[in-house]
Amino acid sequence: MNYFTASLIPFSASYCCFWLKFQKAQYALLLTGTPALSRPIELFKQLEALYPTVYRKVYEYGERYCKGGVFGTYQGASNHEELHNLMKATVMIRRLKKDVLYQLPMKRRQQVFLELAEKDMKRISCLFCEIYTDSAEAKIPAVLDYLGTIVEADCKFIIFAHHQPMIEAMHQFLLKKKVGCIRIDGTTPVSSRQALVNDFQEKDAIRAAVLSIKAGGVGLTLTAASTVIFAELSWTPGDLIQAEDRAHRIGQVSSVNIYYLLANDTVDDIIWDVVQNKLENLGQMLDGHENSLEVSSSQEHRSPTKQKTVDPIHQGSPGKQKTLDSFMKRCNNMDDAEHQSKLKYPRNM
Repeated sequence: MNYFTASLIPFSASYCCFWLKFQKAQYALLLTGTPALSRPIELFKQLEALYPTVYRKVYEYGERYCKGGVFGTYQGASNHEELHNLMKATVMIRRLKKDVLYQLPMKRRQQVFLELAEKDMKRISCLFCEIYTDSAEAKIPAVLDYLGTIVEADCKFIIFAHHQPMIEAMHQFLLKKKVGCIRIDGTTPVSSRQALVNDFQEKDAIRAAVLSIKAGGVGLTLTAASTVIFAELSWTPGDLIQAEDRAHRIGQVSSVNIYYLLANDTVDDIIWDVVQNKLENLGQMLDGHENSLEVSSSQEHRSPTKQKTVDPIHQGSPGKQKTLDSFMKRCNNMDDAEHQSKLKYPRNM
């Protein structure tokens, strides 16, 4: 059985009828130039139709290759390299247009940047500010979870944020955990800030400093801590560097570890790129070369859709490993007579 434009299968209203006909076919061939339009979940119906012994549960597939999902949405992507290798080993033969249509002329893409009216730019700016605030509030549970691991480390640390809901949530979390802390933000009287700094510097019981990037990022010496955390980003790279230097200044005797808590696929991605671009421009202007916030991490700061899977066979939770083992076991036994006999409509592969 041949089925052209196979990428339409997941969206077809008559999929059930197609499925019954497909299962009765002795041989099956799906043809398409675009197997998926945007997400790995769009491949599942095609894979299931071709090889139901391997690709038999959308839940397994979604958890492993679509970054999980709520209520079966599976809008994400994960373990890209592993899925590619699995499809190549089972059902996929991939030929690109450039490999088979030599006579086609070159295709060129170009960005055309438009100048918007000032009123339209102001409107976009207001909408973006709303997103900035909303994303900060959405990050609070994840930030508090990370903060819990820092508290267990039993060291002094500084944590910066920009929005009041984030600052308040972190402060209340530390109080609930009975962690001695100081808080300096725009509401803290200037006259009392130095006394709070002295407490942090001199008292072992005061382990945390919760600071706003603006109010606590300049003019303070907090060298008692060698761990600095940013729960949020600022659009201004100078604000971030000055905030880092509350710990990295004369009197510091330890290496300073700085952690930026970034949520993938959110406004954090955009702000981080803007900050880096501003630093590059400033560096070229002031120092004659590009500067950047140099970071090291277990994975590059990218959205999950751009991450290259490293050693995917051994990554992930035990549950995901179990799912992968299930896939691999089916692949190893894919041509067993026993497996074929269990199929209602066994197919010659």
